[in-house]
Amino acid sequence: MFFGYMKSTPTTYVMQYRDGEVVREGAGLSFLYWKPATTLVSVPLSSADVPFAFNEVTRDFQPVTIQGQLTYRVEEPRRLAGLLDYSVTPGGRYRSDDPEKLADRLVQAAQVRARAVVQSLGLREVLVHSDALESKVLAGLADAEAVKALGVQVMAFSVLSIQPTPEMARALEAAAREGLQREADEAIYARRNAAVEQERRIKESELATELVVEERQRQIREAKMAADIAVEEQRSALMERWVQNERQSADARAYSLEQTLAPVRGMDWRTLMATSSNGGDPALNIALAFREMGENAQRIGELNVSPDLLRSLMSNTPPRGNDPEPTPNIDPNTGRLLNPGGGHKPPKPGRAAVQTFDPRDR
Repeated sequence: MFFGYMKSTPTTYVMQYRDGEVVREGAGLSFLYWKPATTLVSVPLSSADVPFAFNEVTRDFQPVTIQGQLTYRVEEPRRLAGLLDYSVTPGGRYRSDDPEKLADRLVQAAQVRARAVVQSLGLREVLVHSDALESKVLAGLADAEAVKALGVQVMAFSVLSIQPTPEMARALEAAAREGLQREADEAIYARRNAAVEQERRIKESELATELVVEERQRQIREAKMAADIAVEEQRSALMERWVQNERQSADARAYSLEQTLAPVRGMDWRTLMATSSNGGDPALNIALAFREMGENAQRIGELNVSPDLLRSLMSNTPPRGNDPEPTPNIDPNTGRLLNPGGGHKPPKPGRAAVQTFDPRDR
């Protein structure tokens, strides 16, 4: 059969050439064509993802591996078909491998822009600033003349990973680990310092409270001492007043007594005793008489004292009722009382013993 049928999808741009001229073109066309005189070109319009992996060197001469993917779409299929062979067989297969070269050219263009960016950055910057790398490479591809000449639009440049060499990765991990450990230690020290500071504030607050309490207690003690001092001063004033009053009272009594005794100051005491209220007491008079005899004993040769007189003088208690009076036991030779409380019978009536007083016995 010399006739063929072409049916394309909406994302495929088809051009029909006959005798070197485009007789039909567009996306999603369906038509019959004469095989011996027709050439079909099919350019895909859908977006495509191309993976890539670059080995580049950073500004500090450290190798890194950049992995990611490039997303693009054909914006001008007619221009692309003029540079690369996108013709297909009646069976739908490409007649050459030019369609595969488009991805390689885009990857190479992206690598050139990525190399320029990586070489301007250090290793740490490349590892932590992948977003800056993406934006700069994408902007470079958008302005690249080689990409514009192909009629392709680069939609995205995504970096999936940036890996340094294993030795450098371990060194960076060790440095980062040490940094994190140091930060952890600093956090621990900061927490301890905060705890110590908080404890110090608590201690200062407690000490301030104790000082306030001590000050208040001192004020209370001072107030009590002031009150005690005031009481003692009042008591001292009261004692001084009392002493003064007692002194004045004593002076008054002394003056009264002196004025009372002034008339009798020159009189004999015997006369005073006789004229006193007790001067009529017989026992007192007898005692005075005995005193006079004692003072003049050298003039007395012999003195006789009757038992009745001695009994009346030496009895301590008067007789009660009809009880007989107790008879004192008197030594007949000395005239002294031997048993004042004894209950001996009185001697038979008769002459009393005579007692001789010698002044030397005194």
